[in-house]
Amino acid sequence: MTSRNVSRFWEWGKKIICVGRNYADHAKELNNVVPTEPVLFLKTPSAYLTEGSPILIPKYSNSVHHEIELGVVIGKGGTAILQSSAMQHVAGYALCLDMTARDVQDDCKSKGLPWTLAKAFNTSCPVSEFIPKERIPDPGNVKIWLKVNGQMRQNGCTSQMIFSIPFLISYISEIITLEEGDLILTGTPKGVSAVQVHDELHAGIDDVVSMTFKVGRL
Repeated sequence: MTSRNVSRFWEWGKKIICVGRNYADHAKELNNVVPTEPVLFLKTPSAYLTEGSPILIPKYSNSVHHEIELGVVIGKGGTAILQSSAMQHVAGYALCLDMTARDVQDDCKSKGLPWTLAKAFNTSCPVSEFIPKERIPDPGNVKIWLKVNGQMRQNGCTSQMIFSIPFLISYISEIITLEEGDLILTGTPKGVSAVQVHDELHAGIDDVVSMTFKVGRL
C-alpha cells in the first residue's frame, strides 16, 4: 500500500487534519452547538511529538487542555474518495493528543479569528507508536482513555462519534486531497481539562497501545 515507512508518519507526513466537536457530549461541555457537518482545522507537522519529549505549554497561554483522540494514518492518497472504499486508504492508526490553548481559542472565537494559535503550536500533537490497521479491526468501536497524574479524565468510545471514519475520509478528500502519511484526528470525548507544568499524562487503548508524556513550559 505504501512506498515509505508509514510507521514513522510523523517524520515525513505533510498534513494533520483535525475534526472538532465530533463527540456530542464534548461539544456540549464547552457550550458549543452539536455540528451537522464536520468542523475542520489544521495542525502543522511541527506539532508532532513522540514519547520521550515533553509537551510544552506556549508562553502566550495559561490554560492548555488535553484532548485524547484516535488518529487515522493515510496509506493511499486520493481526492473525492467514496465512503464505500474509504477504509482502503487507511494504513493504520495512532493514539493522539490534540493539545489546545483553550484561553487563546476562546479569545479567537470571540473575535471571529482562526484557531491556529490555539491548536497548531509546537508539541500540540503528541502521538503514540503506529498501530497497524489489523490491530484495530473495528475503528468505530475503540475505547480510548486518558489519565492525568493517575486520575482518569477522559474515557470514551469511538462509537460515540457523530461522523464515522469512512465519512470523514470522504468528506475531507472532497476539499483537501489526502496524501500518504497524512493524519486525521477524529475528535475527542468529554472530560477535557487543563494541564499544569510537571503533570504526567498517560493514555491508552487497552491491549493495543499506551503512551506517557510529561508537561513543561516554554
